Amino acid sequence: MFKRILGMLPALCLATGMASAHSPFLGTWKLDPLKSRMPDEMKVQSKGGRTYTFDFGGGPETITVDGSDQPGLDSTLLSVKAAAPDTWIVERKKAGRLWIKATWKLSDHDRTLTDTYRQFEPDGSTVSMDYIYQRVGNGTGFAADWQSIKETTNSPFVLQVKEFQGDGLSFVSPMGTTNAMFEQNDRPHDGTSSAQGISKSIRRVDDDTLIITIKRDGKAAATHEIALSSDLKTLTMTVRVVGRDRPTVLVFERK
Repeated sequence: MFKRILGMLPALCLATGMASAHSPFLGTWKLDPLKSRMPDEMKVQSKGGRTYTFDFGGGPETITVDGSDQPGLDSTLLSVKAAAPDTWIVERKKAGRLWIKATWKLSDHDRTLTDTYRQFEPDGSTVSMDYIYQRVGNGTGFAADWQSIKETTNSPFVLQVKEFQGDGLSFVSPMGTTNAMFEQNDRPHDGTSSAQGISKSIRRVDDDTLIITIKRDGKAAATHEIALSSDLKTLTMTVRVVGRDRPTVLVFERK
């Protein structure tokens, strides 16, 4: 949950090697959820009693399932409350406010987990998604390797691409803004939220295709291929995260 692909979008530091005023990437793009696929994976491990380790993709976090706020990754507070034997309420707070709330519910003899995921942004907007996960491997109750089999985007998602300082691009989404210039070498992440140890390198394959490599602490963490269709009406982001077999594919249509 902590590292959902929507949360990763501000880290997409994109730019072109041409003057941005002539870039075919410029414009307003609306996500087509029917053509997009955002597979997710959550790992929950029981440590005995009410103590569990959660890994939402950003690294392990060990807390007690008692509903209290406890230290999590990146200076956040994580809490998990057992509302019923088959229902957990998962919340994450950031900078003193509720950032994420998710309701997990087990079904099908604990083989399936439904997640109603809501992410609350500072501007008052809400990112709303529903996930259905399937248990992979061993485990009982909520403890399992959960891999999504269906993802539903409920809220509209619009991406705006604007020119930035003459030879760069600014990508504006509900998750934040990223500005960048084209260059060959790694450059520290430049966005609305700080991300310690994150850098990027950008390579233009051709006028309509970019490849971005995201590094964390000097090691490759993800690659992003951004490609335009031949008629320049569709923008496709293919995101591959190190350690995950299934890529995320986001398809946007020009508005």
